[in-house]
Amino acid sequence: MNQEQPLDLQISTLWSIVSGWIEDHTIRLTVATLIGLAIVAILYGIRKIGIKLGRDPNKWRGVIGRGLASMHSWFMAVLAAQIIATYAHAPPDLASTIKFIFVIATTFQVALFLRELILGAVELRAGHDDHHGSLSSALGLIRLLVSIILFVISIILILSNVGVNVTGLIAGLGVGGIAIGLAAQGIFADLFAALAILFDKPFRIGDTIRWEGNTGVVEAIGLKTTRVRALTGEEIIISNTNLLSKPVINQARNERRRIIQTLTLKYDMPGEKFASVQSIVREIVETVPNCHFVRCLMDGFTANGIDFQMAYDVSNQQPEAVSIAKHAVNLGIIERFSAEGIIFFHPA
Repeated sequence: MNQEQPLDLQISTLWSIVSGWIEDHTIRLTVATLIGLAIVAILYGIRKIGIKLGRDPNKWRGVIGRGLASMHSWFMAVLAAQIIATYAHAPPDLASTIKFIFVIATTFQVALFLRELILGAVELRAGHDDHHGSLSSALGLIRLLVSIILFVISIILILSNVGVNVTGLIAGLGVGGIAIGLAAQGIFADLFAALAILFDKPFRIGDTIRWEGNTGVVEAIGLKTTRVRALTGEEIIISNTNLLSKPVINQARNERRRIIQTLTLKYDMPGEKFASVQSIVREIVETVPNCHFVRCLMDGFTANGIDFQMAYDVSNQQPEAVSIAKHAVNLGIIERFSAEGIIFFHPA
């Protein structure tokens, strides 16, 4: 069509061309339409299968299901139109218009499919329970970043397909990204540390952790900081980068908490008193619930007295329960040693 003609004349000319094409290619149009409808029906069936698979978020089939369920009706309609136009030899103007719309629809549909696959894989790796727990804000930011990146790439591909020179645009985006990265270097460092916690799971909310002499229960894990409630009651706020740069002991991963203590006894006692220490300590430890005796052996001779190293396990992860068990064992030792005449060393 002549682009210099008035719009109403262009529309009239296009309608005449399309009408003539329909009259001349009725059989091809019918066959192409049936093929297009069959493909749309198949795609609808695939989407329904994807919706069913997507209900299981804890397996890879659920991730694939989410991707298939992202297929939209507008994409199916445009795909059917492209099949009809190709098979029935549509007029050049109509074919180019349909192809342009098909390129746009396919690009955005692929972006949606990849978005669901990436987010599904991230959530699967992070664990289903984290969506409403420690790092829901981090997951939300990941969703936003993945969506922005994929749709920016889609727009660039579409512009490149229609003949726009995107070299300058890509260069500008690269320079802008570098500038933002340098300006927000600290924020991104803490963000990546939060993502490391999300994927590697060194600890979760409710875990008791210990680092650099501090011990506490994890209460919240944010994008920038982790909040830990110390055993003494105060709240410790530490940046994610700073926390992960230090050795962190996750005491919640231990099925048993081992207690090791030194008992220093006086020299001036009969030998049988020292020989009975192990059996007495064993009896006391085994009477305390959730406690398991490990050893109680003479460790050495010191200027203060004879040292016995006592070790036992407490089958509980909570610091309060461990303290109660330790108190019960110590109290039992004091009472039993007093009754047996076993004397602790103490300064004169």
